Amino acid sequence: MTNATKFSGKTRTESDLIGTKEIPVEALYGVQSMRGFENFKISGRLMNDYPAFIVGMAITKKGAAIANHKQGKLTDEQYKAICQACDELIAGKHHEYFLSDMIQGGAGTTVNMNANEVIANRALEIMGHQHGEYQFCSPNDHVNASQSTNDAYPTAFHFGVYIKSQELMKAMELFINSLENKAREFAHVVKMGRTQLQDGVPMTLGQTFQAFADGMKKGLEDLKECTEELLCINMGATAIGTGICSEPGYSKLCVEALREITGWNVTLAEDLIEATSATDVLVGYSSELKRIALRSIKICNDLRLMGSGPRCGIHELFLPEMQPGSSIMPGKVNPVIPEVMNQLCYKVIGNDTAVMLASENAQLELNVMEPVLVYCLFESIELMTNGFNTLRTLCIDGIRADVENCMAQVKNSIGIVTALNPIIGYKNSTKIAKEAMQTGKGVYELVLEHGILSKEDLDTILKPENMIEPVKLDIKPKKQL
Repeated sequence: MTNATKFSGKTRTESDLIGTKEIPVEALYGVQSMRGFENFKISGRLMNDYPAFIVGMAITKKGAAIANHKQGKLTDEQYKAICQACDELIAGKHHEYFLSDMIQGGAGTTVNMNANEVIANRALEIMGHQHGEYQFCSPNDHVNASQSTNDAYPTAFHFGVYIKSQELMKAMELFINSLENKAREFAHVVKMGRTQLQDGVPMTLGQTFQAFADGMKKGLEDLKECTEELLCINMGATAIGTGICSEPGYSKLCVEALREITGWNVTLAEDLIEATSATDVLVGYSSELKRIALRSIKICNDLRLMGSGPRCGIHELFLPEMQPGSSIMPGKVNPVIPEVMNQLCYKVIGNDTAVMLASENAQLELNVMEPVLVYCLFESIELMTNGFNTLRTLCIDGIRADVENCMAQVKNSIGIVTALNPIIGYKNSTKIAKEAMQTGKGVYELVLEHGILSKEDLDTILKPENMIEPVKLDIKPKKQL
């Protein structure tokens, strides 16, 4: 649960509804946190594995403290100490005391109380009191004033996901830049396009990579929209959305404080009762992660196919060689980076299903299944961020084109006849295609062999700039078959 060497072995006694419990005297957490630690040994991933979540909680608690101070619920001393404790959490301090498992019962109460107790005990230190002397600064009466887990917890994880989403979007931007760099680098590399894994028509390798980039751009734009929706919160809803235990105007003051603290466009939900049980914004965000994962799988599958070989596959690309590929086959090198990206994308897709099911189980005025939903989102964002950074630096940036093989496949392909069809006519094209199938010769070779076009005209037709968009060429066939 925690590193025992950091504690002296001395304890303090704290009590709650259930009874009393001994807490390490140095610990910033308290009795309710301890019960949660003991009850929920589930996922092995703790709240302190996701620092952005703790930062989101600290921002939330500081905003509440500012509003409560303005409404006279906190003394100047309590207010300053609580805000200092929150600022320290935002700066990355004391995170080791957040030991709540990410998956837990209680709709996030353990996490909320973990934050309340850490902030209260740190505030007590600042005020010159001992840990647990809650008469001077209470986790419930002061740090949690005008709040419930049911508004503080979702606000905190909305903020945490928002913070982590910035990292993911930055990783996506860098990934898109790398794809566009390759699109420019490969702009004049002619290759065969394929449909249904069969020869199609010529295109450029640059077009392939630009298509990868453009698809990912769409995903990024949609993710940005989903991310901004996270800033609509339900602070002031308290237990079920009615605002019980808060004073008139508290929500407005709290949202104003949160805007000031973060600089973000934080807004209050129009209907706090609806917002307290609804998780559709998170479902939408998760769904967009799934769509991005599916786009990523497409890219990685294509990279694996285009890099297949080196002698018996398509081999239009040289993928970076990262490690030996077999314990038995000498010389084999596998596309391990696209492979790992695919696997983490499968996990993201699975997490989206869990998010959907957790959201579906909202009942009456609350969704108690939020913890697993939050865990899945944080995990998915982390996986995708690490995946994009790895795929970019260890694969995309180092890809080289097998230019000679790409052109050889074009010249040997039957599909090239489609590009020639507008010039040499359907009859010539059909005869050439049939002969190519029967003899095994390439279309390029047969067109020259039969004298239908000069080599100069044939090469003009196959120039990259003449195949990347519709063009009109003033070339006539020299003869009909």
